[in-house]
Amino acid sequence: MKRVITYGTFDLLHYGHINLLKRAKQYGDYLIVGLSTDEFNWNEKHKKTYFSYEKRKQLLESIRYVDLVIPEENWEQKVSDVNEFHVDYFVMGDDWTGKFDFVQEESNAKVIYLPRTPEISTTQIKNDLNR
Repeated sequence: MKRVITYGTFDLLHYGHINLLKRAKQYGDYLIVGLSTDEFNWNEKHKKTYFSYEKRKQLLESIRYVDLVIPEENWEQKVSDVNEFHVDYFVMGDDWTGKFDFVQEESNAKVIYLPRTPEISTTQIKNDLNR
């Protein structure tokens, strides 16, 4: 069984998120999503989410491409998650290109950066709503 992992906040879930999850799942049989906790988002990413971690987790768990949702509590946990869950592919959006190459160097997982859906982002939605 090939396992894939990706990470994100997934706040204000939209079709760009769904596209990423669908394409990530195509690399394997089992997709794990590391979902940023509210504390991690606020303390490390300096982002306030609209939906709580539990609500975002419920939304992700309802998506057919997602097999497991785990909490992302810090930047450093990625290699240990890859090893713990025996991950084959570490997938992120291409806005992160190069930032997680160390995962491939420190584990057996291949790192893949997928193109984002260009016309949509949570930041864009928030900005449009604030106009």
